[in-house]
Parts: sequence; structure tokens; C-alpha cells
Amino acid sequence: MFDTDVLIVGAGPVGSAAAVELARRGVRCRIIDARSDPPQYAKAVGIQPRTLELFEAMGILREVLDAGILLHGQIVYINGAEVDRMDLTLPPEVPFGFLGLPQYETERILRRQMESLGTRVERGVRLAGFTQDEDGVDAVLAGPEGEHTVRARYLVGCDGAHSTVRKTLGLTFEGAAFAEQYMLGDVELDWSQPHGYTVRSTHQTNGVTDDGLVCVPLPGHHRYRVSMQVPPELQTDTSVGGDKVEHGLGTGPEPALADIQAVLDRLAPEPTTASHLRWSSVFRISHRIVDSYSRGRVFVAGDAAHIHPPTGAQGMNTGIQDAHNLAWKLALAVAEVAAPSLLASYDAERRPIGEEVVGRTVRNAREGIGAGESDPERVILREAQLLIDYHDSPIVTESPTGAPSPRAGSRAPDAIGLTRDGVTSPFRLFTLLAGPDHTLLWYVDNTCDTTTLADIERHTGLLRRLTDDHLDAYLLVGRGATVEPTILPVIHDSDGDFARRYQCGAGAAYVVRPDGYLGCAASPTTADDLIRHFESTFALAPESVLGTA
Repeated sequence: MFDTDVLIVGAGPVGSAAAVELARRGVRCRIIDARSDPPQYAKAVGIQPRTLELFEAMGILREVLDAGILLHGQIVYINGAEVDRMDLTLPPEVPFGFLGLPQYETERILRRQMESLGTRVERGVRLAGFTQDEDGVDAVLAGPEGEHTVRARYLVGCDGAHSTVRKTLGLTFEGAAFAEQYMLGDVELDWSQPHGYTVRSTHQTNGVTDDGLVCVPLPGHHRYRVSMQVPPELQTDTSVGGDKVEHGLGTGPEPALADIQAVLDRLAPEPTTASHLRWSSVFRISHRIVDSYSRGRVFVAGDAAHIHPPTGAQGMNTGIQDAHNLAWKLALAVAEVAAPSLLASYDAERRPIGEEVVGRTVRNAREGIGAGESDPERVILREAQLLIDYHDSPIVTESPTGAPSPRAGSRAPDAIGLTRDGVTSPFRLFTLLAGPDHTLLWYVDNTCDTTTLADIERHTGLLRRLTDDHLDAYLLVGRGATVEPTILPVIHDSDGDFARRYQCGAGAAYVVRPDGYLGCAASPTTADDLIRHFESTFALAPESVLGTA
């Protein structure tokens, strides 16, 4: 007897994103947080374009865009002189830019969406411990009314750098702390720096940086999140419970406005006065990653799995994408239609991403974003988290006919200018990919005859049975082509943009996973190719079902 399907520990942006993704797939989940109230400070302030794509599918894009501010780029000063200016320019096919938004606002929006789906955070409740067996997890929860045990199918630890879940699992958390401590503040600055640009100003002696200031714009009039090295009198201990993980906000004296102003007086590229201090804190940075993202029926995500410098706003975004990757797989496992190895793909896919982010942010913190790299466009795409690739994943199927572009494992590109009956204006491909299930895209042109169309319909029916109907399917019709009436939804590539982005020809098929990555890409394809792919994700169908093809 299970009290819930999934117990989520930690209601920050990572845990809240996991709860939203599970709830919109009909999975029963409980989410607990030891804090009695949501935090009102902002550790993270940047949302990457890739995360905004996920937010669109989650149904919260409008609220996030309404609350945020567009980040235009970064200006770098050394010893008071401007030495670099980077504009965050993305290719036209990328639908969203970089957004500035305080973390507590991101949490608020995710929490409202979670509550609209019937899940509420249980506050003031902490995880005291847990044990697991082959069938589930027994978690001991401690709250205002004492301790009680909850039986769940799975447990997800989104409980931060000092994670109880990680410690209880006995996972290693290798890495080290930066020697420096820093302080953060949310202030207004009365300078003339361009709107929407991050300002990074350092002092160097003989080419060595010995003082630094970073100011990230936030929504509001002249509002910034500033960070800088902390003076000795404000240094504090940021380890919790003796775990020696020195990472996160401190518990000592909060920096005053005068402390922040003193650094601005030294380093600001022009005279400026800080005012309206909303909050401040001392914080410490470490870089660490676990040896595994899961053991048995227990998983870790976000800061519980990886911590690193905040350079490039990678931390929260990486954690939200951890949660998204895990949630759709857990939903299939709860529905008992997942292949036996599906949940193992979470570690196989996300831990290499965590390792890369940890290594890159450490380099960026010491050398600057993109230092020494010759391709600035690629740097921006990478920082936007648009180059994440799962081509080595055990649940990604390479095309047997070579490597089409885009290849399996990569992010499915968007396409514009699509049309369909009943819709009066062209729309984007991503509109079709917002559902909670896999999406199958067949591509045909004028060579598609009645026999070909009948085969596509028959194969689609078979694949829907294989996936227990966790599959949306569309027929993408090439520019200027017509096809016979079909039971499949027909989408016209009226501008030819889909064919250009996917470089496809007649007979191509693409399987887009619920997280927006291509699980399979084949041009041309066969039914056997697609069956082989889906059997890596879904439980094997009985031979009698396959025989109905």
C-alpha cells in the first residue's frame, strides 16, 4: 500500500518543477520542505532560453515572461576601462532569449502551477530518514505534529547542497570550496549603464585579478543583484551540520548597504550610489558532483547532485532540466509501462551534463565566460544550454542510414510557418510538442501515395499500442505537396522551414521525447527502426500485439 507515488524532498525551483511535471501526467506526488515559509532571497537570477522552452511546455511561459527582464548582454571593465562587450544574440530559429528573474519569483510561478494541478507544498516538514526495498521507499517525516512514516514508490531529493537524501544514500560528493567568500545584495543603482546588461568590473595588478564586482539587472527601476568579495569582518561558516560542504548563503551578519557601497566606490565603472537594499547575505562557493544520480528507487537532482560557481546562471537551470528529464521517466515507471532500464537513463544522461557544467563554470569563474575560445556564437548557444546532447544515451536510437541533421539525441529544432485546417495563422512546431507524451513526426511530399499513407497509418497504430497510447503523431506534409485524406492530423510545412531545419526528405520520421530531445531521427525510416527505439523506453508489448501490425 503506497501513500503516494513520488515523494519530493525540497520545494525550491527544482523540486517544484518535478512536482509540476509529475502532476500534469497524473502522478500522485507529495512535496515537503523544511522551511516554514518560501524564501524571499534570490540565489539564482537568470533563466536560460532552453529552460524557457521547458516552461512553455509546462504552461507557465506567459507568467515568467511577464515577471522577467530581457538580458541583452554583458559589459566587462578592467581597472575602470571597458575591455569587452558581449551581446546575447541568438539565431532566429531560437524562440526565446535570456531572462533575468529572481529565484523566488520563479518558485512562486512554479508553485502556483503546481497548486493548480492539485499539489501543495507541505511546509515545516523535513525528511528524518528513509529506507528502501525492491518495491518502494519508507520515508520518516518530521513536522509540527511529530514523526510519521510515508510509503512511496520513489523518492526524489531536491534538497540542496546539504542534501539529507544524498547523505542517507551514501553518495560521494567530490570537489572543493573556493577560498574566497562573497556577499550578495539586491539594490538599486543610479548609474547610466545600458539597460539589461550585466556589468562585470574587476581590478587587476600585474594582470592578476584581486578584486571584483558583478551586477546583474533585475526587473524594476535600476535594480540589480550585486555580488562581490566579502570583507574579513563579515566572513561566516556556510557548512551545515558538519557536512563540510561549504556552499550557499551564510547564517552570520548580513552585509549592510555601506558594505556594498564601499565596493561600488572602488570598482563601479562610474560613480554610483546604491539604495533600497531589499536583502543581502554572505555566501560561499564550492564545486562538487555526486558519483551517481540515483540508487535503487531514490534520485537526486539540482544542488543535491551538483554545485558549482554561479557564472553564466547555469545552476538552477541545470537543476530544472534534471527534474524535467527525471519526471517523464518516473511517470512512465509509475504507470508500469516503462522499459526496465528507463530510469537508469536519468543518471546516464544527466550526470555527464552535470560534470560538464561543473567543469565549465569553474573555468569561467577563473578566466571569464568564453575566455580563449574562438567561436562566440557557439559560446552563447552553450551558455543558453541549447547544445546539450544525449547521443550516447541508452534510450537514443541512431539512424541506421547514417547521421541525419539534426541527429538523434540533440534538441529538436523549432520550425515556423506551419499551417493546418482550422487554424487561421501559421504556428510554430513547438506548439505541437507541448504535451506530456512522446511525439512522432512523419514527413512526406508529393511522392506519398495511397499505399505509403496506409503503411504510415498502420505503423502509427502499432506504435501507439507499443507505448500504451503515450504517443502523439502528426503527418508533416512538404511545401506545396498534397496527400489523400488520412486519419492522422495533417500539418503543412507551408514555408518549408521544417524541411530546412531537419534537412529531411520523403520517408523521414522523428521521435521527439517529452523533454524536447530527439529520441530517434531517421531519413528514411522503417517500422522496425521505430519499434526498436520505442522498446528502449517502453515495456515490451506482447507478441500478440506486434502480430496485429
